[in-house]
Amino acid sequence: MQDSNTLVQVAPGAAPGADQKDDAPRVVPRALSNRQKAAIVVRLLLNEGADIPLEELPDDLQEKLTHQLGQMGLVDRITLDAVAQEFAEALDSVGLSFPHGLAGALDAVDGKIGSATAARLRKVAGVRQIGDPWQRLREIPTEDLAAMAQAESTEIAAVMLSKLETAKAAQLLGHLPGPVARRITYAISKTANVTPEAVERIGWSLAAQLDQRPSQAFADGPGARVGAILNQSAASTRDGLLTALDEEDSDFASVVRRSIFTFAHVPARILPRDVPAILRGVEQADLVTALAGAVAEDDRTAAEFMLSNMSTRMADNLREEILERGKVKQSEAEEAMTQIVGAIRTLVDDGTITLIQEESED
Repeated sequence: MQDSNTLVQVAPGAAPGADQKDDAPRVVPRALSNRQKAAIVVRLLLNEGADIPLEELPDDLQEKLTHQLGQMGLVDRITLDAVAQEFAEALDSVGLSFPHGLAGALDAVDGKIGSATAARLRKVAGVRQIGDPWQRLREIPTEDLAAMAQAESTEIAAVMLSKLETAKAAQLLGHLPGPVARRITYAISKTANVTPEAVERIGWSLAAQLDQRPSQAFADGPGARVGAILNQSAASTRDGLLTALDEEDSDFASVVRRSIFTFAHVPARILPRDVPAILRGVEQADLVTALAGAVAEDDRTAAEFMLSNMSTRMADNLREEILERGKVKQSEAEEAMTQIVGAIRTLVDDGTITLIQEESED
């Protein structure tokens, strides 16, 4: 006999409440579909307090699972134990799992394959149908978000601003012209009745634009690349090239100047507390040569800044070695200063220290 509201199956000719003896009726697990088993497992895990990321499933599977949960009724303990045992055995037999589809595979190898290859494959994969599109948008630079906001309608930009973290939203406003920022900020007051479905569609539409952008051969802009080259150049070469750039394209020359970081920039761009970390990445001989060869006014200021922000004992020892070293060739001093700048760049790239951002003329 079978009760349609429960998942209990009783041996023929027996009553459900009979005592279980050798010749008594026996309760056996009912034959279930995979969807019913999935519903039982999900319900069991939720009851145990497990955090199951069901939102990562495709929408149609979320819908089917929810409907199945509503149809299950009661499940006897024998059926529950049988499903749990089958689920545990299935997990034990899994040796390796792979992401779902090309979009999932791209997420798995993100940063491990070439950017050009990843961009080309994303175009083939199209818009991702699972996951959160806004998470991908939050990871792109603020300057790119600002360009997207200006290209979209004010209402779309207001939704974008609302979905960003507070700090990044503030940075985004700072990259927008004043009138545009004010219009977008006011438009946020009109987003009270925007539905979650509309916000998701907007997110997918914006994320699709990232896949449609042409892949770039260089990660850094032209100004940053020229600035990095000039950082390693001799001072005379650097000054001559900057003068020539001023004559050819003053705007580009300004961008390059902001990208340049030399030994003379240390006092303005380095926090005093970061000096000890920088010194640990520099050879003692290079440090003495750089400090002893600091002849120009800006270089002397940088040298004194470093001496003032290290331990008194170490500063005194360095001053004694500087006096013993005597006069240093300009080429040797520049090479030693380049080593210090290189150590600073390494720490910045590793995220150990952060450079103080220079304020733009605007």
